[in-house]
Amino acid sequence: MFHILVARFLLEANENIPKKCDLNDVSLHFGQDCVAHLQLGDVFDRPDVTLVPALDANAGSNGVMKRTAFEYIESTILQTVREHLAELDAIYLHLHGASEVEGIGSGDHHILKEVRRIVGPYLPIAVVCDPHGNLCREYVEGTTIIRSYRESPHTDVEQTIHFVCSHLLELLEHRRSITPVYRKLPLILGGEQSVSADEPVRSINQYMDEIEKDNRILSASWHVGYIRHDTDVAGCGVVVVPSSNEFRTYAEQKVDELAAFVWERRHEFHYTGLTQEPDEALQTVLHCSGKPAFLTDSGDNTTSGAMGANTWVLRQVLAKPEALQGKRLLFAAIQDPAAYTLLAGHTIGDTLPLTLGMGLDSLTEPVQLTVTLKHLGRQEGTVLFAEHGDFGGCATVSVEGLPIDIIVTDTNHPFVERHQTLAAGVDWMDYDVVIVKTGYAFPEPTQQGALCVMSLTDGATLQDTRRLPFKRIMRPMFPIDDI
Repeated sequence: MFHILVARFLLEANENIPKKCDLNDVSLHFGQDCVAHLQLGDVFDRPDVTLVPALDANAGSNGVMKRTAFEYIESTILQTVREHLAELDAIYLHLHGASEVEGIGSGDHHILKEVRRIVGPYLPIAVVCDPHGNLCREYVEGTTIIRSYRESPHTDVEQTIHFVCSHLLELLEHRRSITPVYRKLPLILGGEQSVSADEPVRSINQYMDEIEKDNRILSASWHVGYIRHDTDVAGCGVVVVPSSNEFRTYAEQKVDELAAFVWERRHEFHYTGLTQEPDEALQTVLHCSGKPAFLTDSGDNTTSGAMGANTWVLRQVLAKPEALQGKRLLFAAIQDPAAYTLLAGHTIGDTLPLTLGMGLDSLTEPVQLTVTLKHLGRQEGTVLFAEHGDFGGCATVSVEGLPIDIIVTDTNHPFVERHQTLAAGVDWMDYDVVIVKTGYAFPEPTQQGALCVMSLTDGATLQDTRRLPFKRIMRPMFPIDDI
């Protein structure tokens, strides 16, 4: 009988937004609810496996976490480890890799370090992580198996979990020592430049698939890194996990080859699809003959921690009403909890004045509108990144006198699939232009849209890496430095 402790801590921490992530921003689940949210599938559905749930703590994309909130999350996980230490055979952790905690640094690294301190150096610990997370040698070598998702957007989360957990079970059945091999690259990339359907990521993934066909290698992964907070562990990393430490020398050879393969392609990383400055981007989508045309407000990318609260593109549109040329526009969405609360107190069909915009800075400057409430509800029962859940309230309004509908939310919820707009009472296929708060175009907009354009707007997820004020990263670092 194998007893496996399971836990998840997900936070993509963007230090450029004007709020901190507190405990009430975190979705917490315990016991069997924890297990149900971990996307484990049936991999552990065996009579000889007993799961010991610690905590599922999902903060999504948010601000830097308050230390008090993190300490509650970490202490809950560590206490469960201590309580069950005598019976545990292994630990499975799902850690994003891009967390940042006040006064601590990486929460992911801190959790693993403290877990390892309790269980000692030999208990197997398997980690699944997002490729947009930061690594360091101590963190990697504290695991037994660590592997990131291959695909960006992350369509292979459940497959990656199954891969790692299957190998963890195999390791429990045939115990042996394994230490992953890590290399850091002097390369810093935004996730928007590493779409897996495009080169060079497609070739990198194929290269890693070939490495994993060797029975001396258990896993290979490339970790793009995360650039939305300044940290000394920022930058790309590669990891190769030998199937046993007797093959560690061979794994050292393969990880160096993988690192070289990625590094040689450093000039090939680029934004996928059409990328334009804001004025040109708006003109392009407004002149598109097909529909819908998607415009991504990349500086307010909610999938990379931005608040989704910027009204800048809305004001850009409102300043040129004559340019709309009869087009129907949908903003999916703009976060403003106060505006959502006001709308939630009204009835469908009501017309009312609405101040939209949180007023936190020049990008979230309030806009005065007269709107009619079209739909009121929640993103409940919807799916985001293959996970079912309640992703917050949404109120859809029509702007009086203009062909503009806006989904107003109380969270920074990204709209990346059609069913999400249907849950908000509208269908993006009915619009000529859809403005979304993302970076790269996700699969459904790419497949269903007539055109996708990334607008290089300002905001918490600024796309020009060279303009980001890094102070703590390793130098030299490409492309900030010419290497």
